[in-house]
Amino acid sequence: MRRVFVGLLITAVIAAAVAGGYKLFDRHGNHASLTYTCPMHPEIIQDMPGSCPICGMSLVPVSQHGPEGEEAQTPEPSMEEDKIKGHLVAINVPPEKRRMLGVTFDVVSRRLISKQIKTSARVVADERRMHRITTKTGGWIEKLYINQTGYHVRKGDALLSIYSPELVSAQYEYLSAIKAEAAVRAGNDPIAGNIGIIKEAARERLKLFDLTEGQIKELEKSGLAGRQVTVYSPASGFVIEKSVLEGQKIMPNDSLLVIADMSQVWAEADIYEPDISYVKPGMAVELTLAAVPGAVFAGKVSFMYPYLDPATRTLKARMEIPNPDKLLRLEMYADAKITYVIGERISVSESAVMRTGGNNYVFVEGKGDSIEPRDITLGVMGSDGYFEVISGLSEGEKVVTSANFFIDSESSLKAAFKSATEKHSGH
Repeated sequence: MRRVFVGLLITAVIAAAVAGGYKLFDRHGNHASLTYTCPMHPEIIQDMPGSCPICGMSLVPVSQHGPEGEEAQTPEPSMEEDKIKGHLVAINVPPEKRRMLGVTFDVVSRRLISKQIKTSARVVADERRMHRITTKTGGWIEKLYINQTGYHVRKGDALLSIYSPELVSAQYEYLSAIKAEAAVRAGNDPIAGNIGIIKEAARERLKLFDLTEGQIKELEKSGLAGRQVTVYSPASGFVIEKSVLEGQKIMPNDSLLVIADMSQVWAEADIYEPDISYVKPGMAVELTLAAVPGAVFAGKVSFMYPYLDPATRTLKARMEIPNPDKLLRLEMYADAKITYVIGERISVSESAVMRTGGNNYVFVEGKGDSIEPRDITLGVMGSDGYFEVISGLSEGEKVVTSANFFIDSESSLKAAFKSATEKHSGH
């Protein structure tokens, strides 16, 4: 579409010039002999005016040779033109025309390239800070002190009490061992040492049933086995699961409650395939949420999943986020920003780069009024709008950053005319 527009524009301008009595001159001021071609089909060339046999457009004059047979103002092909493989050629753009078109340049230099990856994330519990409450014996729930999910508990808070015949029996065994040891020691019985071993074994059994040191000392002090045994919270956090009711019979290792410590959480971010190679464990990350406007939560990437989600074609990145004020809640959605510093690199502005499916190129200021196309190889695009340049440009060169459209169109059209003229001359 761009070429069509430029072709029509050039046709109108040249036609107006011819109708107004203007003539074309070569670079020495002499009248230049003309050939005629179609702006849309440069392969159509003839030595008299007419219409294009393909599209019907009026042919436009093209300066070909001066009076002595030398070519009119056509710059010699450069190495840069060879790189573009005939698609574009160098053109001359004098200062007046540059000002008229608004052509500006940027100096190729070294810049600190950093890449920011912005993506969505979901707040989840830190699995290392989750605690599942179970018992090692069967029994019945006598009392639930925490009878609802979402409740916050502190380490050491009573959660529930159970009646377990096995636990009652274990208490009696320990009390019996204590009394037996006291009796044999009073009579200086030589088996006192063996009784002491039995007592310690009974005490260890109570600890294996998860009785706390305080509960065992209370048993020793009172000398009475309790019918109920209380289960205490091993950590501070929120109750996020509750799978038991008062009076319910439980079996060993049944899941009763799940407590999540929310002082630190995880955030799982979706990393798209082009960005995967840049995200590494240990990189800094910032989290923002619509639910907490103005707040920024800093953390770091801690883990990269070893597989992609087949539905979204994204990789999960796990991030550790401190949450001392408990403002982050599970299942919240957030925006994650991961910053990756590449280092100082030769760079070029995004506005200077002409990108096609096959190659990337820029227009470089040459000698005199010349502007030349140049193939380049790009690396990472930084968050400030500059590309890392792997090859094709040197520090200190000037590249066009505006009016690229006009320069590209004129260079492309001139390349097409040149190619068609060479074919015509070869015939």
